[in-house]
Amino acid sequence: MAKYKLPKIEELFEAGVHIGHQARRWHPKMERYIFTVEKKIHIINLEETEKNLDNACEFLYKTASEGGQIIFVGTKRQASQIVKAEAARAGALFVTERWLGGTITNYRIIKKNMDKLVSNLKKRETGEFQVYTKKERLLIDREIENLQRFVGGIVNLKGKPEAVFVIDPRKEKTAVKEAKKYKVPVVALIDTNSDPSDIDYPIPGNDDAIKSISLIVSTVADAVESGYKEYDKNKDKIEKKAEKKEDSTEETVEEKEIAPIIINTDETVVKDAEAILKAEDTIPLPEESIEPIGGAGEVAEKEKKESTKSKSKK
Repeated sequence: MAKYKLPKIEELFEAGVHIGHQARRWHPKMERYIFTVEKKIHIINLEETEKNLDNACEFLYKTASEGGQIIFVGTKRQASQIVKAEAARAGALFVTERWLGGTITNYRIIKKNMDKLVSNLKKRETGEFQVYTKKERLLIDREIENLQRFVGGIVNLKGKPEAVFVIDPRKEKTAVKEAKKYKVPVVALIDTNSDPSDIDYPIPGNDDAIKSISLIVSTVADAVESGYKEYDKNKDKIEKKAEKKEDSTEETVEEKEIAPIIINTDETVVKDAEAILKAEDTIPLPEESIEPIGGAGEVAEKEKKESTKSKSKK
């Protein structure tokens, strides 16, 4: 069960989440989320908002509990500070200035900027830039500031994220387009003037009012934060299990007892053995195998005969 709190319909109403755009600016595909029209302004059905917010938070909680990276995207003036603060609290990544084209589709190029930012920050901390002139150090500081604005919130991105949460997909159309191209699920706070077709988890609501944005973003951040906490707990358990397995699989040297050799000294056994040995000694060899061995005289006579034969031939 998710360990985060969802706002009730009354809280959503008080925050003005139900207030949409003017009726003439609506998008037809948002019709199912619209409750009525008052003073030419669409009123969003908060029951749909509550249900969809629950689904979105459940998805993000699960993604975070599995260690997935989530990017909060909110570059609107009234949303940027809220998104930055809540994403940092939840441990998520964030983009609040401008979504750089290629953040997902051309990650290698964006990664170079991230590495450059990390490298420059380390060099500045260690004082390596002190050898430069004052003007050069000023230019380096400006470069670091610009890099922090655009990639500072995603400096820990390790490739394709597992989810993207955007405020106003119409405003963040580049981020949504890249996410859909690489099949990254998109969660969005979407107003009545936007197209929900490319959004996997649409949260119908007011994406202009600060109170509405704050309530939705803080709720989503709570779900993500809870998910990451759950991930940390599971991670510790996995490491502990691995340590236990290593301890149990260590080889233990056990001394084996050598069984004593028992010699049977029974007289009958000894007598039987002696009888067998005597029988082997008395076994007669075949006559064909016995050959007479000649003496030294016979050998000398043979040599004389061979020598006389050789002389007569000559």
